Amino acid sequence: MTGEGSLDAPTRQIIDWKNPDFADEAKLDAEMRRVFDICHGCRRCFNLCDSFPRLFDLIDNSPDEDVEHLKSQDFKPIVEACTLCDMCFMTKCPYVPPHPFMLDFPHLMLRHRFVEAKKGQTEAVQQQLAEMDRNGAAARFVSPIVNWASDKKNGLTRGLMEKTVGIDAHATLPKFHARTFVSAAKQHQNAVNTAAPAFGKRKAALYATCFVNYNKPDTGMDARAVLNHIGVETIVAYPGCCGMPMLEQAELSKVADTAAKVSKELVALIDQGYDIVALTASCGLMLKFEWALILPDNPDVKKVQDNVFDIDEYVVDVAKKDGLPTGLTPLPEGVTVHLACHARAQNMGPKAAEMLKMIPQTPVDVIERCSGHGGTFGVVKPTHDVAVKVGRPVFRAANAKPRGHIVSDCPLAAIHIVAHTDTPAREPEHPIQIMARAFGLKED
Repeated sequence: MTGEGSLDAPTRQIIDWKNPDFADEAKLDAEMRRVFDICHGCRRCFNLCDSFPRLFDLIDNSPDEDVEHLKSQDFKPIVEACTLCDMCFMTKCPYVPPHPFMLDFPHLMLRHRFVEAKKGQTEAVQQQLAEMDRNGAAARFVSPIVNWASDKKNGLTRGLMEKTVGIDAHATLPKFHARTFVSAAKQHQNAVNTAAPAFGKRKAALYATCFVNYNKPDTGMDARAVLNHIGVETIVAYPGCCGMPMLEQAELSKVADTAAKVSKELVALIDQGYDIVALTASCGLMLKFEWALILPDNPDVKKVQDNVFDIDEYVVDVAKKDGLPTGLTPLPEGVTVHLACHARAQNMGPKAAEMLKMIPQTPVDVIERCSGHGGTFGVVKPTHDVAVKVGRPVFRAANAKPRGHIVSDCPLAAIHIVAHTDTPAREPEHPIQIMARAFGLKED
C-alpha cells in the first residue's frame, strides 16, 4: 500500500488533452473541488505561491467552510496565481501519484486554462507575448527602438504600454539583440581544447532556446566557450521555441505541434552522435518531461527525452566522467545561486550549485525558492505585484549576503531578482557564465 509522505518518487500522468472528458466542464469542476478539499485539509503548500492562500481564504471565508458551496467562477483567481512552477508537485505534496489521491495541482490548473482557451477566454496579451519566435524575429531588426521603448526608465512609453496592452510599467523587460545566438555562433567558431580530458569523447548540440537566441546570446556564446574549453565539440541548433510559453496559456495543440517539429530536427542530431544540451531550465523541463506527457506516443519526443541535458547538468556530468582541465580561478566576490523552479522540477539535483562549487575559493550561496516571476505572469499588470510578493523571500536572502554575481538557470528569474535587490551584482547571469569567467573565457 502506498502511504503518505512522498516516500515514493512522484510519477506524472499523461496529459490526456485529446480525451473529451479533459475539457468537460462538469467533470473538471468536480475534480477541482475534490483536489481543493484535500489541499484545504493539508495546507503544506501555503507558502509556495499565491494560489494556495487564495484557495484557503476562499474556503475559510465561505459560510460553511467547505468546497461544496463554493461558486465555480470564484476558482479563477486561484488558477490565475499558478505559474506552473511545479514546486507543489515536486517538493511539497504528499498526495501525488502513486498515492491513491492522485493529486497534480499544476496540471489541474493547466486543465482549467485549457477549458478556458477552448471557450476563447485566454488573455489576449499573454497569448501575444507567448509568440516568442515571431516576436523575437520581428524585434531583432528594430532592437534599439524596442529596447528604448521597453526600458523601465522610459515613463512615457511604459505608461502607454501599461494602459494599452496591460504590461506593468514597473516590470523589467528583457532586451532584444540584432544578432541572434544562432547568427553569432556562425560568425565565431571556437577551437576545441585538445588537451582537455574529455576531448574526443563528447559532442553537444546546444539547443539555443528562444530567450538565449533573441534576448541573451551571450549566455549561449559563454556556454559554447566553456564546453569547447572542457573538450566538447559543439554545434548550435534552434528549430524553434520549446513551447513553454504556449503551455502556460494551455494552448496544448500548439505545444504538440512544436514538440513534433522540434524533436524531429533534434533527433537528426542525436543520430549523428550529439547530446542535446538545453540552455534554460524551462526548455530543459519541456524536452525532458512535458513533451512526453503531451505526445506520449511520438518516438522522436521519446528519443529527445532520453538524450537531453541541462547545461549545468552536462558540465557536471563531463567533470565526473572525464574530468575538467585545470585553470579555474577564484571569484572572491562570490555568487548567489538561485535554483530555478524548472531546474528543480527536472529531478536532477542542484546542478548549478554543484557546478559552481568546483570553482576554488569562491563563496557560493544557494537560494532554493521560487522567484515569483513565472513568465508572462511577472510582467502583466494583473499579476506583476503578486510576482514581486512571492519573490520577496528570495530578494531578502540575496540582500542578506550580497555577492558579486546573481545567477539563475531561469533568465527571467535572474532579471526579476536583480531588479529587486541591492547587491554588487551588476547584471543577471546564467551559472554557465560564471564558469566562463572562472576559466578566463569571459571578460567584463
